[in-house]
Amino acid sequence: MDKKKLKAYQDRLLAERNALSGVVNRNEDYGREADTEATQDPADKASNSYTKELLFSQSTNDRLILTQIEEALQRIEDEEYGVCTNCGKEILPKRLEALPWVRYCIACQELAEKGMLDEEE
Repeated sequence: MDKKKLKAYQDRLLAERNALSGVVNRNEDYGREADTEATQDPADKASNSYTKELLFSQSTNDRLILTQIEEALQRIEDEEYGVCTNCGKEILPKRLEALPWVRYCIACQELAEKGMLDEEE
């Protein structure tokens, strides 16, 4: 991969990381604020509980993507970016454009989704 494209992917990954970090921090702050509210109304408590669960779920997904972004940035440093971490084949540019943090080619991703890929994590 040429250096210009690699730099573009790196810039995009850094921007995504910054944006997601802000979202995760805001969700965590909101969850802490909801804990400190002393509402007595059962409906308010239920609503706060539901909101906290929803934010926790979103935050978990965002943290997973943040981890994948960090791994992608490390692969750029190691000069291994754009190569499937399972089979070693090149990841298609269109796939990297859509999700610059992916670590698998399409074939290996399908295997991973079916639970047929030995993941080291």
